[in-house]
Amino acid sequence: MSTIDIGQATVLGIVEGVTEFLPVSSTGHLKITEGLMGIPVDDKAVVAFTAVIQVGAIAAVLVYFFKDIVRIVKAWGRGLAHREERHHHDYKFAWWVIYATIPIVAVGLAAKPLIEGTLASLWVVAGSLIVGSGLMWAADQMGRHKRGEDDTTLKDAMLVGSSQILALLFPGFSRSGATMSTGLILDLERVAATRLSFFLGIPALTGAGLYELKDAIGAGVDTLPLVVGTAVSFVVAYASIAWLLKFVAKHSFNAFVTYRIAVGILLFGLLTTGVLTA
Repeated sequence: MSTIDIGQATVLGIVEGVTEFLPVSSTGHLKITEGLMGIPVDDKAVVAFTAVIQVGAIAAVLVYFFKDIVRIVKAWGRGLAHREERHHHDYKFAWWVIYATIPIVAVGLAAKPLIEGTLASLWVVAGSLIVGSGLMWAADQMGRHKRGEDDTTLKDAMLVGSSQILALLFPGFSRSGATMSTGLILDLERVAATRLSFFLGIPALTGAGLYELKDAIGAGVDTLPLVVGTAVSFVVAYASIAWLLKFVAKHSFNAFVTYRIAVGILLFGLLTTGVLTA
């Protein structure tokens, strides 16, 4: 019997879609939501389910940035076929995305038991929400916001891509929060840092979702809840992406910092009083 029903899948799809690309931690919000609905957060089927519905959010990125992705892939293909085309930034950027994905894949495979076990605790989520907020605030203050997307380098991609490991090991830290913060520390503009976060998240999150698909089905999650959760996350994530890019063009990350701290404190309170179990 499925661990997650259609109603729960719909709610989780909404939460995933809203929070996947906002720097507030989708994993943290999903675990909190699962806990409030009485779903065991460390159940293998649940862990696999949440990874799979991320594919819906990633599909939203693919659709939203379709023209950019096609341009980059075409440049990469031309560069592979013709040496004289390899000086283009898009060709180099395609390779940088590939290189920057290697660290998180290696850590994800090596630390999988730990990630799905001890580190899945809601205590870790609460602490990571607050600590990650400190990093975001400091990065926004430190960053000079003077470099655009065309100014990114291999070093930028590797550092931003590797920062995803923080969110992988410490759910609640936020993948997008870690990558955007790292981009700001490297003096990227907020929009440039946000777009780089999107592009670097595509292979990592897609790979994780597809890798977990067999485990989700094999662990007892029915196909229909998976489809519903993924479809809902796609629709909601698309709207979330459009809103975020408009927001960061004119605002700092302070609103997210305040929100994360409030959620972290609330979660500590719920765990301490026994309303939620870790």
